[in-house]
Amino acid sequence: MVTTDTFDKLKKLQDILVQKYELDEKIKEEPKQLDVQEELLARLKKEFIEKNTTYESIKDNVLKIKFDLEEAIKSRESGEKGMDNITTHREYEALEKQILEATDKENELRKDLQKQEKSQEELKETLNGLEDMIKTQEDDLAASKEALNKKLSEFNSQKEKLDKEEKKISPNLDQETVFKFQRIIQRNSEGIVAVKNGVCTGCHMILPAQFANTVHVGDEIQFCPYCSRILFYEEAEEDAQENYYNFNEAGSLVDMDDFEDEEDYDIEDEKENEEEMNYEEDDEDEDSDSDSISDDDDISDDEEMESEDEE
Repeated sequence: MVTTDTFDKLKKLQDILVQKYELDEKIKEEPKQLDVQEELLARLKKEFIEKNTTYESIKDNVLKIKFDLEEAIKSRESGEKGMDNITTHREYEALEKQILEATDKENELRKDLQKQEKSQEELKETLNGLEDMIKTQEDDLAASKEALNKKLSEFNSQKEKLDKEEKKISPNLDQETVFKFQRIIQRNSEGIVAVKNGVCTGCHMILPAQFANTVHVGDEIQFCPYCSRILFYEEAEEDAQENYYNFNEAGSLVDMDDFEDEEDYDIEDEKENEEEMNYEEDDEDEDSDSDSISDDDDISDDEEMESEDEE
């Protein structure tokens, strides 16, 4: 027979398991907060790398433009100096063309250089901002990791204590029952509940009367057929008893089926009796009508005889 001590141990084990599984969930969920921070840091670094690549490309382009600009300036200055030493009209035209082309190229390169240097400066500011953000994010992530490690250490310390308490209780219980009990706690956080007036207080389902009696007897541990929780019998308060069926009087589900069959049979008998009564009433009405007709015929015959006597 299952003793009260067994149920008390299961209740204590339930409290321990609930706390353990809550800690397991926290240990699983806490690092996910770091995942968000690490993802943000990774995006910032990726953006920094992309913009820095663009920055370096612009930087190289600026150097090339500056070199070309110096060449254009030299070409223009060389042409301008050569004007003092020309001797022919052809030399003049050649130098004039050189000066004009160098001047146009110089102006174009100056505009391009100005545009590239502006982009370079803007990118430089963006990169500086990203560097600051990355540094801040790295500091925050390091602080979060430290706090997480501290939390996880506390959680694991609590779990070790709970494991020790569990080991004190579990060996005194049936291991198959403990295994099932653990699975139930993982799903419902409540693995052992009372049966009151034939009702499982875990899922609030009405139990078959015979099964409820088996729980009451307590020869062995019983599991609810609906929610799988371990059941123990508990007397209901007098006020609460009025809200439940008296299952000893109500019987099992099979008895309910028999009652429904008997009720259906009584209804059919009542219908047949009503039909017979209606049929008999119809016969009586027909007899009554025929008697009235015969009486009328007798009266008419008497009247005819009196008429003949008078004549």
